[in-house]
Amino acid sequence: MAMEIIVHDTPRTMLELAGLPLERRPQALRDMLTPMREAIPVPGDLVDLHHSGGGFRVDRDDDRYLPALRRLVEEDVHGRIEDALGAAWKRLGEAVPGIKGPERLQVMFVLGNPDDEYLMTTTGGYYGMGGSPGWLYLIGWPSDEVIGRIAHCAVHEFHHQVRYCNVEWNPMTVTVGEHIVAEGLAEAFVRELSGAEAMGPWSGMVTGPELERAYARITADIDRAGMMYTSAYVLGDGAARRFGQEPIGVPDMGGYGVGLRIVDAYLAASGLTVAESTVLPSAAILTAAGVATSAG
Repeated sequence: MAMEIIVHDTPRTMLELAGLPLERRPQALRDMLTPMREAIPVPGDLVDLHHSGGGFRVDRDDDRYLPALRRLVEEDVHGRIEDALGAAWKRLGEAVPGIKGPERLQVMFVLGNPDDEYLMTTTGGYYGMGGSPGWLYLIGWPSDEVIGRIAHCAVHEFHHQVRYCNVEWNPMTVTVGEHIVAEGLAEAFVRELSGAEAMGPWSGMVTGPELERAYARITADIDRAGMMYTSAYVLGDGAARRFGQEPIGVPDMGGYGVGLRIVDAYLAASGLTVAESTVLPSAAILTAAGVATSAG
């Protein structure tokens, strides 16, 4: 199916915004973010939500912002995102003829706050959200390590969007296993499309005995249902505390490493590609990877 992909040219918009008098910047940011307001599942002023989510500040001057925004424009991050998403959709369509996707996909990237510890340390300087149908939200600080990976982060989130046009996502019934598998598939798809160097840092943040403990903790609760619980298994205890959830003994970003481990075991057992596996139920992937579930 044809898909309309709209990547908002936010680097140029933010560069213009940063040149405005300070008192005009909050409203300019609201204007930029307003198109995706319906996709944001929490109430509140857009500027406050932006700041609390690690976005760059519009209530103060910062000499680091203009060079960062100029770099985003000069290195054509906007165009890179467009190209990466086009290539991702082409690969998925070739692998699974008739695969469904959103008819219209919009993408918004915002500059992060380099003083936000969660963004810069816990998530490695950038991350994305693709949980609202038809929208991808990306945030990052364009360091040397990050700027070339922003488009790949868009592909990771895009994979979620396509998967959940073909596999049911119900926030009330989604299981830890589905959420973990989805993250593993999305990151493995980035690797399949663009190489290991394109992958985000998240799946490699937890290693050794910590990864083994996370694997044991997550697979023990693989059938636990409800998105109000599952994200803690993916993002770890730091995020659980940040979002008012109960920590469950998973290190920060631990679910990404576990998800990739499960998906790699499944790929080795099945002989399929990640693209071909995009539409498969998580129970089949978990079973092939040797993870026991109630469905298996």
